[in-house]
Amino acid sequence: MTTCLQSYIGGRWLGQQRGTTLRSAINGREVATAHAETIDFGEALHHARTVGLPNLLKLDFQQRASALRALAKVLNEHKELLYAVSAHTGATRADGWIDIEGGSGTLSAYAGFGANELPSGNLVHEGPAMPLGKTNRFAGSHILVPRGGVAVHINAFNFPIWGLLEKFAPSFLAGMPCIAKPATATSYLTEAAVRLIVQSGILPEGALQLVIGGTGDLLDRLTGQDVVTFTGSADTAAKLRVHPNLVRNSVPFNAEADSLNCAILAPECGPDTPEFELFIKEVAREMTVKAGQKCTAIRRAIVPRGQLDAVAATLRARLAKVVVGDPAVDGVRMGALASHAQLADVAERVALLRQGAELVCGGEAVVPVGEGTEHGAFFAPTLLLCQRPMDTDAVHNIEAFGPVSTLMPYDDLDEAMALAARGKGSLVATLVTRDAQVAARLIPQMAAWHGRLHILDAEAAAESTGHGSPLPMLQHGGPGRAGGGEELGGLRAVKHYLQRAAVQGSPTMLAAVTGEHVRGARLIETEVHPFRRHFEDLQIGESLLTHRRTVGEADLINFGGISGDYFYMHFDAEAAQASPFGQRIAHGYFVLSAAAGLFVSPAPGPVLANYGLDTLRFVKPVFIGDTLQARLTCKRKIDRHKKDANGQGQGVVAWDVEVSNQRGELVASYDILTLVAKLPAA
Repeated sequence: MTTCLQSYIGGRWLGQQRGTTLRSAINGREVATAHAETIDFGEALHHARTVGLPNLLKLDFQQRASALRALAKVLNEHKELLYAVSAHTGATRADGWIDIEGGSGTLSAYAGFGANELPSGNLVHEGPAMPLGKTNRFAGSHILVPRGGVAVHINAFNFPIWGLLEKFAPSFLAGMPCIAKPATATSYLTEAAVRLIVQSGILPEGALQLVIGGTGDLLDRLTGQDVVTFTGSADTAAKLRVHPNLVRNSVPFNAEADSLNCAILAPECGPDTPEFELFIKEVAREMTVKAGQKCTAIRRAIVPRGQLDAVAATLRARLAKVVVGDPAVDGVRMGALASHAQLADVAERVALLRQGAELVCGGEAVVPVGEGTEHGAFFAPTLLLCQRPMDTDAVHNIEAFGPVSTLMPYDDLDEAMALAARGKGSLVATLVTRDAQVAARLIPQMAAWHGRLHILDAEAAAESTGHGSPLPMLQHGGPGRAGGGEELGGLRAVKHYLQRAAVQGSPTMLAAVTGEHVRGARLIETEVHPFRRHFEDLQIGESLLTHRRTVGEADLINFGGISGDYFYMHFDAEAAQASPFGQRIAHGYFVLSAAAGLFVSPAPGPVLANYGLDTLRFVKPVFIGDTLQARLTCKRKIDRHKKDANGQGQGVVAWDVEVSNQRGELVASYDILTLVAKLPAA
């Protein structure tokens, strides 16, 4: 019997009555049904707010990052189960890899962002603090904190797992419980993934709820602390954006909409160049991966008019070799559209496009490979040609969300830019060029209209992730038709789910609020050197004012000999006298080394390693005869809950270093990052 999909609401699985039938894209057979029961979205939101939110905030950024890493591992361990379900969506193994392993990879990436870039606790200090008075008794800074609301994620049909996880990862990391609503057509794959997530027991209860079917009155119940993110068509995004309750309560709304992305072949890339072949491969790949059902797929291929025939002929020949059918059959390179409804939609839109464009290949019925595929949702790779794209609106307004692309010729680069802009904003554009000056000229113009810009040449080809591949560390989104929103982008996405506030007060108060030392705050000075304290015992603001050291002629000579740095400002008195400083100065890195000699505690102790400097500035020159003194202060502690190979726990400590001269003037300023051992286990 066909499986009845269930929603996961209020900590239980809901749904037994069969509703809408969902069919295999490969053979038309029933795969599952949505459930017919109505969801109580008041219950769902109450559960998220009263159970999910408190549970999430019992954890800190570091602990939530660890949970994401563990969840990625679980999904990878069960990926074959997900691949088996994914086949019903029409996806090939390669298509499924993008969705399934791309999804778990995104979880891992956000686990890394959180572990490496976020503090312990649930507050991010966006420093540095800024003095607001002459004596630094009053200062200001910015903090980011969890919003205290619920994230509602409305996803598209084309990536049932990646679409869920690329939104869930940053919102979970930010401490926001999520209610996820996948597109019904492929929700059976999302439900399979969520079942694995729930069964793992890794997430705190209430962190994730799943909606199978419609959203009912969910959006009517949201408040200004909540967030809505949407992926799908530009038309649907436009309707949701003006939902009365979202407008009334200023609910943040982030849209990532399908767009008419383009690829431009530069004039110097003739048929005898490797870049010409790269362009052909990129367009063909974007037409056939996921059967062209990608919000980032190339819909408009913009080429020099003199190369139009060569591009058309080469693409036609390449697409003719694509075997379409059941991905389970060896040799099949392109599967089906996700549903029969999608098949009808693509056919209708191709018919509209053909009113202003001629057919190069495809368009006709395809005979797919495999048993029962005559009942599947297959569509042939279809290449169109619009000879007068500047005079034809349809090719810049109508998107066939399938294996469809339109060739457009241009006469000069200004016209190519105009054609790219006619898409009214897209997620991504590719420029294929051999000439760095062409890229330098065009990319700044294109940046106003596209969320991501992919420059492709022979040098980048070996490692290029491709036109249509959003990456966790880079923005995914775009202006205008693409929705005007942002997803992914590393910590940028996490900050979307946090609330920013400006904070003003004394440095001591700012330090207390941020959990991070702020210069000017009260210091803690004890008889114990801070480097002698274990991670747990070390206090924020614990500080050491060092003894002094006077810089002599021998210091410059010796440091030059050791480092090989014989820059004239350190050794040529006559040239230095003519400089703005008027005399020789000490090496900046000598100042750092001298400061380390002043504050380092040399005997073995809890400080295990120094692995970097941040925010280094040489503020004033240091002259021969100047006397240096350093202040070392514990600025920030991050507990990553890690142990070394011997089971010794350790944390990360950032130390604020101020190096001053005999007049009390700051000459160097920086943060040192160290690994510090925890107390031995009892």
